[in-house]
Order: sequence, then structure tokens, then C-alpha cells
Amino acid sequence: MSEKVYIFDTTLRDGEQVPGCKLNATEKLELALKLEALGVDIIEAGFPVSSPGDFDSVSQIAKVIKNATVCGLSRAVQKDIEVAGQALKFAKRSRIHTGIGTSDFHIKSKFNSNREDILERAIQCVKWARNFTNDVEFYAEDAGGYCLPYQYGEKIAYLINNVPNVDKAILSCHCHNDLGLATANSIAGVISGARQIECTINGLGERAGNTALEEVVMILQSHKDLGFYTSVDAKQLNPLSREVSDIMRMPVQPNKAIVGANAFSHSSGIHQDGFLKDAQTYEIINPEVVGAGESKIVLTARSGRSALAHRFQKIGYQFNRNDIDFLYEKFLQVADRKKEVDESDLQMLAQAYTPELATN
Repeated sequence: MSEKVYIFDTTLRDGEQVPGCKLNATEKLELALKLEALGVDIIEAGFPVSSPGDFDSVSQIAKVIKNATVCGLSRAVQKDIEVAGQALKFAKRSRIHTGIGTSDFHIKSKFNSNREDILERAIQCVKWARNFTNDVEFYAEDAGGYCLPYQYGEKIAYLINNVPNVDKAILSCHCHNDLGLATANSIAGVISGARQIECTINGLGERAGNTALEEVVMILQSHKDLGFYTSVDAKQLNPLSREVSDIMRMPVQPNKAIVGANAFSHSSGIHQDGFLKDAQTYEIINPEVVGAGESKIVLTARSGRSALAHRFQKIGYQFNRNDIDFLYEKFLQVADRKKEVDESDLQMLAQAYTPELATN
């Protein structure tokens, strides 16, 4: 039987920390409602103590979200936690996310402290948070460092196998993408026993970004043999990706998995021919499943005859093999001058063509 993996979305908190991606209260509220509709389990709405504006945003979101848990971030500082508790007091389901740096590097360089003191602060911050909500999440910042996936999985497995009463808690993966391993590490964590992934739409986040929500959701959906599922409505992934990109003024790279403009586009002749014979030869996901519309055959100088014939058919021209052989030479002349041959170019080629020319 499949087990649920909880999706903890931090687009409104960690994603907003990207330079230039600051959101106002109205934008935050709008996206929070979209995230709830998407089916995420937890929405990290902000860092309430960081500014009056963030406090108000978290408070407003807490008042309107009904199905998801609304979460506020805090440091292991009593005032942080008290402010977070106040911001979340109207939430139907609230969570305080509190914690502290736990690696040797953070303990020495960031806090000028020692492990015993950090452990005491960790215990105390959870006790403070429990005064405001029954749902407390503790983060051990930098616990994973820059792990490889197998190392990250081993850390989670060690906790599962060695921590008393660990079955009463949900272990969570919060990975950053500095080495391009955020998604791989998160999945490795789930395979090893974690049951929550902290992620953002489009992988937005500090530095190189966070784990991309759309990637982990579709990995778990595509690899059903792993035995996991999420509550996310995959058909909303592409529309929400575009909306987040627009509101946060952060373009999505074209080759981004799942939501990039080229994720379901084919321009190589070999790929196009295989795709037209059977889409599954080059697409493991039907684009409609993730709300991306239909696949695209992009005509370039690398395209072949089957792709050209397909695109002509799309605009209403039924040419036979001889026609296409003749038109293909004309097409290549255009393709060598342009990066992409568009519909207007095809119309021009079709209208200028007469079958008599092909037989001469």
C-alpha cells in the first residue's frame, strides 16, 4: 500500500528570499490560495518576526487557509516564537517551524558556541513553541551539508534506525540546490524514511534554489514502484509555475524539468520522428498531466521530413511524399537562415508550391 509524502511548500518564505522576488501582502495571499488549491499540505507563509509586513502577511494567510497547515518560521529565540504564535493564532491548522544551526561549522563560526549549549537551545525552543501549537517542526540547519544522495539517504536511515520513538515524528527533507542535487537528495531521503519534502514552485530559493516541488511530485508519481504518493493536483503545476514566475518576476529556464518551455518540445529530426511514431519514445510524462497543453514539434535545420509533414498537416496541408521531398529542400534554405521556422514560413512555402515543380 502506498504511503503519503507530505508536501511542505516554502515558496512564500524561502522562495521569497531570492533577490528581486519580494512579495507584497496581496501577492502572498493570492499565491497562498493557489498553493492550497494545488493540494500542498503545509504552506510556510513567512518569517513573522522579520518585519511588520511579514507578520501581517502570515496573519492574513492564517485567517483564510482552511485545508492546508499554515506555518511560520522562527529562530530558536523566544521572541521569534512568540511573534510567530501571535501571527498564527487565527489559523485553522498552525505550525511553528523553529530550529538552529547544528553542524560543527555553524556551532563554532555562526554561534561561537558548543554542542551542549546548542542542544539545550534546541530543546527549549520546541518547548516554547508548544505553548502556541501542538504542531511544531524543528529544523537542524546544515545537518546535511552538501551531501551526495546516498549520503543524505544514509543520514535519514540512521535517524530512523537509532532515534527512540522516531515513529511518532515525521522526518523532513529541506535541501538546497547548490550542486544541483536538491531533488535527488530529497528523493533519497524519502526512500530512506523521510515523509515530508520541503520545496518551492520552480525551485526558487536562496542561492541556487530549493528542491523543486514539481520535480519531486512527478518523480513520485512516475515511479509508482517506490510506493509513495502526494496530494498535489499535477494538472495545476504548469499554470501555477507561470503564475509564480510572473508574480515573483523570476523567469523559468526553458530547459527546466516539468515546467520549462522546452520540457515537451522536440527539435531534433531523430527525436521528432520517434515521437511522432510513439510519444512515449521521448516523453515519459504526457504534458496534459502537468497542465502543459500539447507537445510541440519545433522546426529547425535539424528537423526531418516527418516533422515537416506533421507541421504542414497541423495548418491544413496534406502533401504526399514527393511533395514533402521537394518542399524539404526549400524548407532547409529557410531553416539555415532562421533559428526556428514558424507557421508563417510554412504558409509561404505551401502557397508558393505547385506539384508541377516537384516533377520537373
